[in-house]
Amino acid sequence: MRKITILSIFLLITACTPKPVIVTPNTCKSLGYSYELDELTYELVWSDEFDVDGKPNPDKWGYDVGGSGWGNRELQYYTQGDNVDVRDGKLIIEARKETFSANQFTSTRLVSRNKGDWRYGKIEVSAKLPNTLGSWSAIWMLPTVSQYGGWPRSGEIDIMEYVVQDMNIIHGTVHTSKYNHIDGTQQGFSKGVADVSETFNTYAIEWLPDQIRYYINGEFVYRFMPGLYLNCPTSQHWPFDIPFHVILNIAVGGNWGGAKGVAEDGWPTTMEIDYVRVYQATQMEDIINNRE
Repeated sequence: MRKITILSIFLLITACTPKPVIVTPNTCKSLGYSYELDELTYELVWSDEFDVDGKPNPDKWGYDVGGSGWGNRELQYYTQGDNVDVRDGKLIIEARKETFSANQFTSTRLVSRNKGDWRYGKIEVSAKLPNTLGSWSAIWMLPTVSQYGGWPRSGEIDIMEYVVQDMNIIHGTVHTSKYNHIDGTQQGFSKGVADVSETFNTYAIEWLPDQIRYYINGEFVYRFMPGLYLNCPTSQHWPFDIPFHVILNIAVGGNWGGAKGVAEDGWPTTMEIDYVRVYQATQMEDIINNRE
């Protein structure tokens, strides 16, 4: 999600390995990797099927809390789990119109940081999205440690963003030092998807050492691959060789989400998540070690 955020929390490369990846910022990135995309074999390494009612599993999820606008003039206060529950096999995040501190709305920002952190893999999320004007829902990723510097230098991967003012249009975007929405240079796609607030759709990325591929319901829709047009991408173009974590949230208003106003009625509104699944390729270690 388009947020100016500095994260300095100690990372885990996987959910149980507390060691940062050693990276060099100014060398060529995302070049020299050899593999056959269709021959990669993926194994499930982390998931939440939301099959136990109550609060989200604390071994897998934590919270970002606060109401300072989050760099985007957003209106909500993110609570410590008051706006999220697991019911009937679904995670339900609820954005409400209610006063909390100085904010007129509340919501939840759920994070897997330090509980689910990965470098490369397939990330799949099945979701049904909010339907109230002014809501800005997102399934996205940030670096667990900002090894290349604060936003956007260490990157951001927006798997799915939906602002209701753009009815049934799904956005997927990457942000880096050279490609970001502040400069108007972000890289991504916008695609119409029918009835996103009435049906569940699967939003996914396939994150490889040289490209990030986007899929909706298994259909390929976009590829970010700077090595196709740059002789020597650096971390300014490709910071995506460090561990990232998943974020699920509904924002209210803000520079983008509130560009056409915020409805007086229609609250609360919800995002329902059927599952979050993370897969990694069994060949990945060999692909990295055999880089040319």
